[in-house]
Amino acid sequence: MGTGPVILIGGPTASGKSALAMRLAEEVGGVIINADSMQVYADLAILTARPAASDEARCKHHLFGFLDASTPCSAGLWHRRARGICLEVSSSGRVPIVVGGTGLYLKTFREGLAPIPDIPGDVRERIRRRLSLEGPEALHAELGRTDPSLAAVLFPTDSQRIARAHEVHEATGTRLSEWMTRSREGEWEGPLWQISLLPDRSLLFERAVARFDRMMAVGALEEAVAFRARRLDPSLPAARCVGLASLMAHLSGRLTLDEACDDAKRATRRYARRQFTWFRHQSADASLLHAFGDEGASGIIARARCFLSASSTRLP
Repeated sequence: MGTGPVILIGGPTASGKSALAMRLAEEVGGVIINADSMQVYADLAILTARPAASDEARCKHHLFGFLDASTPCSAGLWHRRARGICLEVSSSGRVPIVVGGTGLYLKTFREGLAPIPDIPGDVRERIRRRLSLEGPEALHAELGRTDPSLAAVLFPTDSQRIARAHEVHEATGTRLSEWMTRSREGEWEGPLWQISLLPDRSLLFERAVARFDRMMAVGALEEAVAFRARRLDPSLPAARCVGLASLMAHLSGRLTLDEACDDAKRATRRYARRQFTWFRHQSADASLLHAFGDEGASGIIARARCFLSASSTRLP
């Protein structure tokens, strides 16, 4: 299978990535591949703003809701699945369109990953148990002694990455920071074009907040109720879905529903701000669109056709 052209679409939450990806897919014969670390989980379709069934019926979608919330999704797992799907789509003559707000996923697709061996299940389980019992701050302090350069760039509350660092060190005997300096593998070797959506921030925050209200109207609270009933480990990545912690605080009686919604909206704005900063600084060679995806679709489609034509891709 060859490595044909791929289009990547990144940007903060509520920036219109999905709408743009859909328009592009319909115009150029594309297939959409998810690159959002929360939309991979089946349990939280509403709170993660996963594409609706009607959208998925319009064109083929991959890697949306393919994991149970009890199964952590790493960048490595996502990379293997996404790369394999893109190879299959490309070999069929269609255009892979990788879309999502997880900058790390898009970066690994472009550049590949350090060749870290798979972590044995017993090691992963042992570290996760320690994380649950001791808390991320304690494991971060320990990381400061075993891998100080990595600990210096991780927040003490970043449980997922802290656990990953301990797992890799215990399983391989080599610090994760050392693995990260080694040559990467699995970068996409074919033509690649990335679009980063960076609309006006104040309007972006307004859209993100308004979307949370729509989520509540269509069952976000009921989704949180079902998630809480599963009694999953709170350190799992799916539990970090923006807005979920606020609704769980309401369900446990610590916040009123209005307080929980206000808290979720503040968390949404913080998340959008972090993503905005990432895509502004980490995508130096991306084409920046200072508009929402649904506003700039026509111009992007024209540029996509030029990119694909230059890449010798047959368009419909």
